[in-house]
Amino acid sequence: VQLQAYGGGLVQPGGSLRLSCAASVFTLDYFAIGWFRQAPGKEREGVSCLFLSDGSTYYADSVKGRFTISSDNVQNTVFLQMNSLKPEDTAVYYCAVLTQYSSSWYKCVHLNLGDYWGQGTQVTVSS
Repeated sequence: VQLQAYGGGLVQPGGSLRLSCAASVFTLDYFAIGWFRQAPGKEREGVSCLFLSDGSTYYADSVKGRFTISSDNVQNTVFLQMNSLKPEDTAVYYCAVLTQYSSSWYKCVHLNLGDYWGQGTQVTVSS
C-alpha cells in the first residue's frame, strides 16, 4: 500500500505550496481521499477530503478559503493547493484514503481520514 505525498518545503508566511499524492499504486478500492496533518506535540487534524462519487469537498475551518483539494482522475493523483500560508500551518501533511464504503461519506464530511495513509511531507511556514 503506497500513498506518497510530495511537495512540502519551507515557505514564508503568505506564500503558497502545492502538495501532490499519487494513489495510482494503491490496490484497494477507495471512496474518498484527502489530507490530514500533524504538528509536533499536537493531535492529528483532518485538513480536507474529496468524496469521489460526487466530487464533494470538505475542509477544516482553519483552512477554508485558503486550501483547495483537487484530483487528476487520469493518473489517480490528488492535490492540495495551499495559499496564504500561516505559521500555524506548519506540520507533516499526510495523504489518506477511506476504503470502507459504508462509512466513507460520514468520515469524509468529518475529516476523519484514518483508513490508510502513507509517508508524509513536511510543510514549514516561517520567515
